Amino acid sequence: MASFLYFHQKRKLYKSLRACIDELDQTGQLLRITEEVDPNLEMAEIHRQVYDQKGPAIYFANIKGSPFPAVSNLYGTWERTQFLFRKTLPAVRDVTQLKINPEGLLKKPWKAPGLGIKALKALPKKTSSLPSLYSETSIDKLPGVVSWPDDGGGFVTLPQVLTLPPGSKNIMQSNIGMYRIQLSGNDYNLNKEVGLHYQLHRGIGVHHKAYLQSNEPFKVSIFVGGPPSHAVAAIMPLPEGMSETTFMGMLGGRRFRYGWKDGYVISGDADFIITGEVDKETLKLEGPFGDHLGYYSLEHLFPYMNVHKVWHRKDPIWHFTVVGRPPQEDSNFGRLIHEIVDDVTPVEFPGLLDINAVDAAGVHPLLLAIGTERYMPFRERKPEELLTIANHLLGKGQTSLAKFLLICDRVDKPDLKAKNIEDVLSYILERFDPKRDLHFYTNWTIDTLDYSGGEWNAGSKLVLAAAGPKLRNLGNQLETKTKKAIPFDTHIALNGVLGVTFPNFQSREKSELEIQSLTETIQKLELSNWPLIILCDDSAFLAESLNNFLWVTFTRANPATDIYGVGVFTKNKHWGCTGPVIIDARIKPHHAPPLLVDESVQKQVKSKLQKYSF
Repeated sequence: MASFLYFHQKRKLYKSLRACIDELDQTGQLLRITEEVDPNLEMAEIHRQVYDQKGPAIYFANIKGSPFPAVSNLYGTWERTQFLFRKTLPAVRDVTQLKINPEGLLKKPWKAPGLGIKALKALPKKTSSLPSLYSETSIDKLPGVVSWPDDGGGFVTLPQVLTLPPGSKNIMQSNIGMYRIQLSGNDYNLNKEVGLHYQLHRGIGVHHKAYLQSNEPFKVSIFVGGPPSHAVAAIMPLPEGMSETTFMGMLGGRRFRYGWKDGYVISGDADFIITGEVDKETLKLEGPFGDHLGYYSLEHLFPYMNVHKVWHRKDPIWHFTVVGRPPQEDSNFGRLIHEIVDDVTPVEFPGLLDINAVDAAGVHPLLLAIGTERYMPFRERKPEELLTIANHLLGKGQTSLAKFLLICDRVDKPDLKAKNIEDVLSYILERFDPKRDLHFYTNWTIDTLDYSGGEWNAGSKLVLAAAGPKLRNLGNQLETKTKKAIPFDTHIALNGVLGVTFPNFQSREKSELEIQSLTETIQKLELSNWPLIILCDDSAFLAESLNNFLWVTFTRANPATDIYGVGVFTKNKHWGCTGPVIIDARIKPHHAPPLLVDESVQKQVKSKLQKYSF
């Protein structure tokens, strides 16, 4: 503990990933695995088991088939994530908020000089000293970590992918994003080609489109490692006009060092660099990949890159993570982002007080929001301004990917916070009117990783808005006569929410008939205290925990096709119902398969970790 406090006070800024690892080691926050480990499933399983126990960062010293060590779980606990950025996070919050809300500076003018100096000191620095060019290697020598049994190959899971628009050499115009890289498998020519998973609406996609209209080669630099701030910057949704390189400098307390080699941008502090040119004419199949919704993203055509060089620094460390059903290590990225931009929400979205992209539901499938309801205060309380806020959320940036948006006021509970998920759900379920408060967006784009819509990158959205007095008390105990009347296994998932184990989904036509029969049964019962019913494959699993309820309900349902109700009607093209809302959250044939570990590897790793204390 004494050493921890010493380093807490004397902490030096990280010049490299190894400097960070050394400090974690000295403060008792690192687990060293010295025996040989296999990058095919074993390393990922070690990571998962250590993460599940809220364990330390993991250093893999001896990796089968690779001369390089690796580290994972760097951000595996919120406490460690805070530790890594403890000296810089307050300044980053101030500068980011000033960028988005310069008017806020008028309230605290004494901060202006300091913030300006901090921002200037964070600007990228061009240098001829590039330790990352120490030596060359090849793709097949890298730790090609395979995380899940059906992954298509080895992947880079924490890449920093840098591109510039055609004709530009200005580092401030660069885009650095975290777009997964497939190193092996499929039809990629090993050591010569790697797959790039990104969509055209991303920053790199904008550059891709511009290169398609130019005669210039589309050059890409992929960085792995470097100070821990670099990976965070690559995933951070930054304000318009703020460079990722500047954010790296602010969060890391050290300017982003860069130079040029063979026409490519080089990160001086990266541990590994892969350079190459994107093929502008053809695409190749990428995937499958076990993704952060808890399912595989399947094979699809994506761009690929012809490899130019693979460089590394002296004594490099391969930095990776393992994604899967949340929460996982990357959940702390989301929490860090929230810490940085939390106070900016009302500026970006007028009337919005609080927001939570629910990690346990896969982030994009469920967005909880709390807003104001200032329109016509002398009239009956009902959602009005909330709907304006909802449309704003669904039309801007990352929040536009939300599939279910549940939004409410908090007039009756002023201390309601979006992070308190069960409280928000209860507040909404007590107040929403199913005849009025369900608003669908059909034939819409949804998150590429979400297969609930039946077509890739296509589906629908639902806004459920609640404002007004309490309409019902939520049930917390099911009457015996109700249990007998519903001919399926039923469990209480939350107050007011019933989970029903329903027959396996076989076809849409058969499903419609089955659900119609159920709604007729429910209509004869008194279920006014149960406004939401979830049809699922296993209601006991659904009700086992809040996280299970969130994951099953919101990742496996497409609003336009999977929401039903008792007493359904359509008026002026508005869909509503008089009784409980029913969500069909069963696994369907068009869904991607859920992620399951290899049990033999799981058992082997559990035995191996018994010799380590953490």
